[in-house]
Amino acid sequence: MKLKGVEFHFCPSSKKGRLWRCPDLDTAFLCSIYGIMPPMLETIDTPTRRHKAQLALLGCCLSVFWNGCIAFGFPGVMGSYWQEQFGVGQGQVGLVVTCELFALACSMFFSGKVHLAIGMRRCIALATIVNVAAFAMAMMATNIYMIYGWALISSFGGSFVYGPALTTAQLWMPHKRGLASGLVNLVMGTSAAVITPLWNDMLSSVGYASVNVMVMAGLVITNAVACLLVEVPDRTNLSLQDKEAHRLLTQESKRNSAAGERDFTVREALRSKEFWIIWLCWVLMGAAGVSMVSLSKSYALSLGLGAVVVFTGYNITNGVIRIVVGALSDKLGGVRLAIAAYLLAGLGYVLLIVLRGPVELAFAAALVGVGMGTLFTVSGPVVSNLFGLKYFGLIYGLVLTAYGFVGGVLGPALAGFVLDITAGNYPIVFGYLAAFSVASALLMVILKRVGRGKNLR
Repeated sequence: MKLKGVEFHFCPSSKKGRLWRCPDLDTAFLCSIYGIMPPMLETIDTPTRRHKAQLALLGCCLSVFWNGCIAFGFPGVMGSYWQEQFGVGQGQVGLVVTCELFALACSMFFSGKVHLAIGMRRCIALATIVNVAAFAMAMMATNIYMIYGWALISSFGGSFVYGPALTTAQLWMPHKRGLASGLVNLVMGTSAAVITPLWNDMLSSVGYASVNVMVMAGLVITNAVACLLVEVPDRTNLSLQDKEAHRLLTQESKRNSAAGERDFTVREALRSKEFWIIWLCWVLMGAAGVSMVSLSKSYALSLGLGAVVVFTGYNITNGVIRIVVGALSDKLGGVRLAIAAYLLAGLGYVLLIVLRGPVELAFAAALVGVGMGTLFTVSGPVVSNLFGLKYFGLIYGLVLTAYGFVGGVLGPALAGFVLDITAGNYPIVFGYLAAFSVASALLMVILKRVGRGKNLR
């Protein structure tokens, strides 16, 4: 096989089984026999393909920016306003996040199929239209049920950028899936930490309607720029050399994955133990992680503390940890990092029970953010390593049904109703959420011991 007039050979002895440029087939053969590194080591990639991959990754990150703000920030900031404006309890407000997760679960599989059919740019355009309509509805809401409608519609729109963005990023960087997933998830997670203080100030100064207008304008501008930057590789105009380089990188990544050279179908994935272990992990850790979105502000207010301090601590680590875990997962393995992060999340909930100071509570919430950010970051690469990239969007969409259908009920909804029944007994809620986090870590230990999971790190 030749590229730019140079013959390439696969050398089994090279690092991670990479494809390297060898001067001839005999050299590659001798290297494989004697276990030595071949001369003229050079990874196979081209500057133009790498540049287009970087632009596509930037576009993926921009496309999920407002999705993260909406999912992790808007309900937390607006929860108290909705309670006062519509005369409802915390349990009813907690259902807003449940509605978001329910819509996400219903639409992720569908959005994966749409992404395969129409590509990334059209998915972003579709998401923008749906989200603008949702915020127009939220701005005119006269009761909590209209807010439930906003949550369902906005989350449905968000599904057309989150799953497709993860898929597109990994397709462009198949040899660095953890890093690609980490960058996309970094932007999604940190966006809320950046925007929520601004929203909180705007809510008290210029009013609820102005916040909604600001979100709609931001969505249109940011997603328009993203559309100019990103598209899936198969729909991008690549030269023959770039296409060949991309094919080799994809081939290399498959060779090093737990799935090997094949791509598993949706039916095959559903029949595997590995899928259901990951699914159950999303039920438990997803419930524990997302509950902090609605609990952090109300808990701080119940202690007479600043409303945003605890929430900001959670959002910062929920975002920043994603790039850290993404970069490390390519070297250390996502499963190992997940086990440690979920245990830290459990510790965070225990500390929320015993600590009282604002800084200490922010630190405890930050530990929960570590678990949540890690869940989002490692799950994509783990799923693609187990089942391949071809049907990743569809399989990952089915994994997220655990988050929406079950995690949303066991997390924010159940927590809200328990608080209403027990007159605000937060330790009970934090206790069972800590148990969920520890159970998630044990599930990842089990994943390492079954089937293809044994090949994961």
